[in-house]
Amino acid sequence: MRLSLRALGIASGLLWGGGTLVCAIAHAFWPPYGAAFLALLASIYPGYHPDAGLGSILVGTVYALVDGALAGVAFGFLYNCSVPPKPGAPELPA
Repeated sequence: MRLSLRALGIASGLLWGGGTLVCAIAHAFWPPYGAAFLALLASIYPGYHPDAGLGSILVGTVYALVDGALAGVAFGFLYNCSVPPKPGAPELPA
């Protein structure tokens, strides 16, 4: 069975972006929460600073959405390359 790259990209982007958003909002209300995780994200995503306010939370969320979507598409592509198609099965659109 082959995976839909579009569906996997959307799902993984929403999951990673949503998790980052929830963690950043929780950190805004309770600063110790997720500080190490958000510091890691700040070292990866340029322009993102965990303690800079709402604008920075949105920047980090957008970075995470794009990052998660690209990772999901890459994973799906590699998975589809490793799985032989079933004989007679229709090809999934990218």
